[in-house]
Amino acid sequence: MNRDKAWRKGVIVGAVGMVVLLVGLSLESGRAEEAAKGKLPLEKAFPLAAKCKRCHERVYEEWETSPLSRSLHSPAFRAAIDQYLAFSGGKDKALCLRCHAPHIKEYPDLAESFIKQVQSGDPSIDGVACAQCHLIKEVDRTAHPPMPKYDVGSKTLYGPYKDAAPNLAHQSADLDLFRKSSLCLNCHLTVPTAGNLGTSNDLLGSWETSKAVKSGKECQTCHMPEQLGESANGENKRKVANHTFPGRVGKLRQEAAKLEVTSEVQGEKTKVTVKVHSLVPHSLPTTHPGWASVALDLTIKGKNLRTVHTDRRVYGRKYLDAKGQPTVFDFEAVKVAEDTVLKPEETRVETFTFPTPKDTKSFDVELSLNYAPVAGPSAFLQRIEAESPKGAQDPVFEAVPITKYAENVPISK
Repeated sequence: MNRDKAWRKGVIVGAVGMVVLLVGLSLESGRAEEAAKGKLPLEKAFPLAAKCKRCHERVYEEWETSPLSRSLHSPAFRAAIDQYLAFSGGKDKALCLRCHAPHIKEYPDLAESFIKQVQSGDPSIDGVACAQCHLIKEVDRTAHPPMPKYDVGSKTLYGPYKDAAPNLAHQSADLDLFRKSSLCLNCHLTVPTAGNLGTSNDLLGSWETSKAVKSGKECQTCHMPEQLGESANGENKRKVANHTFPGRVGKLRQEAAKLEVTSEVQGEKTKVTVKVHSLVPHSLPTTHPGWASVALDLTIKGKNLRTVHTDRRVYGRKYLDAKGQPTVFDFEAVKVAEDTVLKPEETRVETFTFPTPKDTKSFDVELSLNYAPVAGPSAFLQRIEAESPKGAQDPVFEAVPITKYAENVPISK
């Protein structure tokens, strides 16, 4: 009897063990299947940049100062996304996130969660960080806009280095994509709108036919310039990519354009001719967000340096919504009402005419080319101010200088 009980107990234990084993295998299979679908837990699939900092401190500190690190934190973005949600009635909540947090493409069911993170004012998730770029294995240029294909779950990170140091954190793979502009196009080529604006709402213009691109320059040439340093902590220094992503922010903007000025005093009238040379291989400005514009400001100072004349030219796009009203929100746009964007490497000639200053032997001509401050409805601007810890002193309300010119012009008697 005891033997019989022992035998039955052994059978039961064995059966339970087999069930546990099968369940375990099933769970592992399920995890593998989920991993194959890119459905690992978000934090596993797209580790936070703070985790990467442990080994890549230099890169992290550069990225932390860049606009990319604030893609979900910007007060202007929070105000704009609320405007979009009101406009769309809550439909397609992932629309803005496809560039501001591109891993939403792998986790579309988390759109509501991402939105709440943004609206909190202090998201704990990353928007555009290490994993959001270095897990891209391919970019489908046949899609409109181009679509990144992520390699999620393989623990392989891609980059432009052929001699990556072996490590226990992840595999490293050299990929030529990281030396090409194609890597950037899924977010920086076009933005969605309510109407079908097609190529009239592209961000870069005819950049592929520019002299710079034909000479072999890629986006990374200017916006991720090479420098001497270490990619991972303690490794030998070599040429590495800068991760501050200079552009509108950073000194690179000072190389975006130059001004060539001619002043002619014609009796009681004076003419100032300005040649605005765009030096970049893409549109200036790149027209997202919809309020993005560059302003050329003329100031004439007469006797005692008193301002006697001002004028302005603005480069950008003006949009109309479905009701025919002006809008600065790309997603509301159905028509481009005006397009003064500087085309790639274009030279634009501007002529200013004004009364010659009186009671002085000379006058000053001052010109400045700036990225203009944020524009839009007063309620939108007030919302940005309320969202920002700096209030009305938030940098988004300030012009960002590109280049300046000044000369003193004599008046012959």
